Amino acid sequence: MISLSDLYHVLTAVVPLYVAMILAYGSVKWWKIFSPDQCSGINRFVALFAVPLLSFHFIASNNPYDMNYRFIAADTLQKIIVLFVLAIWSRVSSRGSLEWSITLFSLSTLPNTLVMGIPLLKGMYGDASGSLMVQIVVLQCIIWYTLMLFLFEYRGARMLIAEQFPDTAGSIISFKVDSDIISLDGKEPLETQAEVGDDGKLHVTVRKSTSSRSEIFSRRSHGPNSGLSLTPRPSNLTNAEIYSLQSSRNPTPRGSSFNHTDFYSMVNGKNANMSPRHSNFGNYGLDEESGVAGFGRGNGVYGQGNVGYPAPTNAGIFSPATGPASKKKANGGTEGGKDLHMFVWSSSASPVSEGGIHVFRGGGDYGNEIGVGAHPKDYDEFGREEFTFGNKQNGNDREGPVVRSSSTTELRPKIAQEETKATAMPPASVMTRLILIMVWRKLIRNPNTYSSLIGLTWSLVSFKWNVQMPAIIAKSISILSDAGLGMAMFSLGLFMALSPRIIACGKTIAIFSMGVRFLTGPAVMAAASIAVGLRGVLLHIAIVQAALPQGIVPFVFAKEYGVHPDILSTGVIFGMLVALPITLVYYILLGL
Repeated sequence: MISLSDLYHVLTAVVPLYVAMILAYGSVKWWKIFSPDQCSGINRFVALFAVPLLSFHFIASNNPYDMNYRFIAADTLQKIIVLFVLAIWSRVSSRGSLEWSITLFSLSTLPNTLVMGIPLLKGMYGDASGSLMVQIVVLQCIIWYTLMLFLFEYRGARMLIAEQFPDTAGSIISFKVDSDIISLDGKEPLETQAEVGDDGKLHVTVRKSTSSRSEIFSRRSHGPNSGLSLTPRPSNLTNAEIYSLQSSRNPTPRGSSFNHTDFYSMVNGKNANMSPRHSNFGNYGLDEESGVAGFGRGNGVYGQGNVGYPAPTNAGIFSPATGPASKKKANGGTEGGKDLHMFVWSSSASPVSEGGIHVFRGGGDYGNEIGVGAHPKDYDEFGREEFTFGNKQNGNDREGPVVRSSSTTELRPKIAQEETKATAMPPASVMTRLILIMVWRKLIRNPNTYSSLIGLTWSLVSFKWNVQMPAIIAKSISILSDAGLGMAMFSLGLFMALSPRIIACGKTIAIFSMGVRFLTGPAVMAAASIAVGLRGVLLHIAIVQAALPQGIVPFVFAKEYGVHPDILSTGVIFGMLVALPITLVYYILLGL
């Protein structure tokens, strides 16, 4: 039976965390102490130093030779069960999709163990439970977050291939990715160059598009005060950097990096010094009669005839911003822009991840002669009450992103959408190599990767040969790691204050996601724990830790890759508010 003294100890461990979070919230929302720039700096410090050193401190001080392998097996089995069920669901159900599988896996299996779990479980079940939480943290950082990166990069690779090689993807036998590309998250426009080898197979090179290069050059040429809008990218440094400098009340709208000046000049043929990049397949542009983007007549291997390849149903991620949008103006235009092609990738506004919002629009409908951008109305209508799984839209029956020109000619007519066939993927070995390259580039830039691996290595050495860390190093680490817990909660409070709404995804989806987080996750964990033989206090610890609020790292990944960031944002913010009473209910019920 749980006594009042036990409850007091739990509150003593957890309430200080909420005090730090409330102070941060009030500092921005009520007292206006911190500006958005200052909040971004605080979050940057937490992401780069406080949380990695906190993680290192916990891992390095935990004895790896005294691990509870049955407890670890229960946690691993829970995640395997969820992955297996979601894989079957995405395969056999018409409502299943990779995006929803990733989101549901995050919601049900990846709680906030480091920041919230360790102090809470220590207050409930003593120091021994803290050691178990550290073991879970090690597995999350090294295995499960890496698996999340793998799934996100796999999704990005599929979109790249489906958009740029809708009919020839099966012939690709190699990918080469330029060293300046660290992710396929869609933050920067990318383009591909394909070469046909002697064996008749495709060898593809992925590089940043000419538009992104021209913008970088423009920034360097004109300086920081040239009127260009610089928006910091959400960092993949994870755990605490959860605020982007440009706060928005929309899910994740972001301006296109398409260079409008260059586009005007190239389309109208007024700048003779600039030439667009041509595809190795010849003239990939607009078919003037149908408005469909595809391979036209040219010198490419696959360029025979005037038949264009319509974009697949997931179009909008790599959309060809190509050629003149209409016939030559009064027969006075040139055909120079017809061969122009530029693949702009913006996965943050993909039809799958954000409900089919019309993200590439322009023309007179929205006040731009030629534009690539999102209209605020599309985001305001997003996912308030109704939602569906798969590639269906939230709340409205939209047709998905459409590239429009000044003549409002659709590059992807509705008929073409209906007749599009599923894109074949390259061989599994080719896809695996591409994804592993991108995941590796992500991991080596993540300080939490180093903190976890170095901490685990040190613990293996120190507990094996009883080696003590030099005091000067230990104190240098502890001075920051001791502040890590409070700073992480403070950062969460800043994020809550800067968010336009606590429930960003609509009430229906919020209720569903909270059910997955606080009911489904603990239920699967209970079944997995019983299956491996956990009983008594260990079983209680396993269930309560599965009922912790949503982890921060999965939200950072969701924000970075544009996969349901509003749902994960609600899971972090609203989950933190209701976590204490929910975990206390679990604690009391399990103690009866």
